Amino acid sequence: MASRPLVAVAQVTSTPDKEQNWSVCSALVREAAQHGAGLIFLPEGFDFIGLNPEQTLGMAEALDGPLLRRYMELARDLGVWLSLGGFHERGQDWESTQRIYNCHVVLDSMGHLVAAYRKTHLCDVELEGRVSMKESSFTNPGTEIVAPVSTPAGKLGLSICYDLRFPELSLALQRAGAEILTYPSAFTVHTGSAHWEVLLRARAIENQCYVVAAAQTGKNHEHRTSYGHSLVVDPWGAVVAQCREGPGLCYAEIDLEYLHRIRREIPVQSHRRHDLYGTVGLVP
Repeated sequence: MASRPLVAVAQVTSTPDKEQNWSVCSALVREAAQHGAGLIFLPEGFDFIGLNPEQTLGMAEALDGPLLRRYMELARDLGVWLSLGGFHERGQDWESTQRIYNCHVVLDSMGHLVAAYRKTHLCDVELEGRVSMKESSFTNPGTEIVAPVSTPAGKLGLSICYDLRFPELSLALQRAGAEILTYPSAFTVHTGSAHWEVLLRARAIENQCYVVAAAQTGKNHEHRTSYGHSLVVDPWGAVVAQCREGPGLCYAEIDLEYLHRIRREIPVQSHRRHDLYGTVGLVP
C-alpha cells in the first residue's frame, strides 16, 4: 500500500433482509477495492437490523457461521482488510443465555479473523416520545477492551456506536497505541443531529487520533430511521471525508506522519496529571 494508505467508509441502510444487505455491502466493498482502498469499514448492523428483539435473536449467527464466511472469502478474493462494525453474534453462551453480543469483527486481507470486540456499553435510552431503546434486554455486554489491531493503515482501536459517549474507552485505546479510533454506528436521527459529529471530533482531538465512523442511514424498517453522516476525522479534528445522503462510500488517506507531528507539537498525553485524577489502564 502507499505511504498514505487509503481507507473507505461505507454507509448503508440495512433492513431485516440479510441477503439484500449482503448484496449491497459486498458491492460497496468491491467498489472500494477497485478504487484502491486497502481497509474498508462497514457500520453497526451491516448484517441486518431486525424489527424487534425476537427477530434479531432469531437471525443472529455465530462467528463461524455462513455470513462471516462469505465476508472472509470476499476479503481474501479482493486482498483487502474489513472492519465489520456490528455483527449480531451468537456466542459460546448462546444455549444457556439466549442472548447475543454486538461484535465488531476485523478481517485481514487473507480472510482471517484477527480481532473481535464485543460492545461494552449497551444503549439503554428513553427519550420521552422520541427514542426508546433497551439493548441490554437481548444483548450481553462485552467484558474486555481489545488491544489495538495493527493494519496496513495504522493501529485500529475497536469500539461500537454508544461507546462513543465514553471517553475513558478511547483514552485506554490511545494509551495502548491506537492511531485510528473506530465508531461503526446506527445513531438515531434525534441523537445524531445533536451529538454525532461533535462527539466524533472531540474523540479525535483529545486522543490525537484519526476517527473513522461508518454509519447506518435512512429508513431501516417501519420503526427505525438512522442518521447517517458517515465520516472520517483527522487528528486535528477536521472532517476530511463524509458520505452524502443515502448508501455509498467516502474515502480518506491516513497520514501517520501528520498524526505523530501533532502529538509532538501538542504533547497532551505527557501533560496529563495522573497524580490528581488517576489513570485509565493500558489495554492488556
